[in-house]
Amino acid sequence: MPTNRFRKSARTVPAVVPGHVAIIMDGNGRWATSRGRPRWMGHVRGAHTVKEIVTHCARLGVSQLTLYAFSSDNWKRPREEVGFLFDLFASHLERQLASLIKHGIRLSIIGRRDRLPQPLVEAIAVAEQRTAGGKRMHLRVAVDYSSRVSMQKALAVGPAAMPAPDTALTGETILPPVDLLVRTGGERRLSDFLLWECAYAELAFLDVNFPDLAMSELDAVFADFAKRDRRYGAVPAPETIEIPGTNTPSLTPAR
Repeated sequence: MPTNRFRKSARTVPAVVPGHVAIIMDGNGRWATSRGRPRWMGHVRGAHTVKEIVTHCARLGVSQLTLYAFSSDNWKRPREEVGFLFDLFASHLERQLASLIKHGIRLSIIGRRDRLPQPLVEAIAVAEQRTAGGKRMHLRVAVDYSSRVSMQKALAVGPAAMPAPDTALTGETILPPVDLLVRTGGERRLSDFLLWECAYAELAFLDVNFPDLAMSELDAVFADFAKRDRRYGAVPAPETIEIPGTNTPSLTPAR
């Protein structure tokens, strides 16, 4: 999918909404530095955008929303920034818990937990338990997450212990494959995110930094998704053509 077609698009309700949307929330730091502000301010503004996206996707009927919040490689960032991110996540989790319950949104955190601060681990456990009954939308947030590590661990377990291929390879509960992956911030890569689940995902790379992502732009991406012909390696229905010099029709796949 091209990048610039989604900028400043008119607000429309998409005809088809992807079932499973994944978003790489990139550009918080660049949003802040471009304005002469400290990077932490970009993360705070990004948290507001997360709230808008969750509300908007639930309203449109998205059934699964997976957000990339913190990769295993993000530990390379300055200690102060990492600590602020975890504190922000814990406080945002507590503030939004009542809203998630009210609107029937189930929350799951994917990724490692053994390296997270204990207060955050406890807040995650409470939020997951209290939202477990949500049926409207399943919100997954990837924290200390690496898709390659998940697959490596699963393969190391061995076939006898694998309950199902998808569960084994992802290390998570089986969910529908990703239909649409969106990355903000101008980069065009997956960055070790949902590599298994994105095998046939449609990809949209946006130049806008995540804090500036407008819901009209997300709607434009959804509208473009609705136009896609997703064949999963197959071909369109065969066309009937006449073979020259004969009266015999032949079936050939359309190109």
